[in-house]
Amino acid sequence: QVQVEESGGGLVQAGGSLRVSCVASGDTICIASMGWYRQAPGKERELVAVISSINDDIDYGDSMKGRFTISRDQAKNTAYLQMNGLKPEDTAVYYCNADVLDWCQILGAWGQGTLVTVSS
Repeated sequence: QVQVEESGGGLVQAGGSLRVSCVASGDTICIASMGWYRQAPGKERELVAVISSINDDIDYGDSMKGRFTISRDQAKNTAYLQMNGLKPEDTAVYYCNADVLDWCQILGAWGQGTLVTVSS
C-alpha cells in the first residue's frame, strides 16, 4: 500500500507565500503521480496541481496557474506545493493524493489534509 502525509499548512496574510509538503511511504515504486487538491467550506474538492512520477508532466487547476508551483523530490518521495500571491479564496484544506500504476493492483492514497488559511 501507499500512504501520504501532508505538512506545512498554516495562517498567512493575503499576498503571502506558503509551501506545503507531502511525503509518501510504503509501495512508492507504484506511484504514478502525486497531486494536490483542495476543498473549501461548502465547495467541492478541486484539483490544484499534479505531477507525474513517470515523466514529470504537470497540470494545474485554472485558478492556480502562475501562482502555484508543484515539484517533487524522487529521492525523498516528497511532493511540494509552493503557493505565492495567496488570496483569501485560497483558504481551504489541501489534500495530497498519490495515484498508483494499474499493474501494482493497490489503491491510491489520500492524506488527512492540511489547512491553509489566508487572511485579508
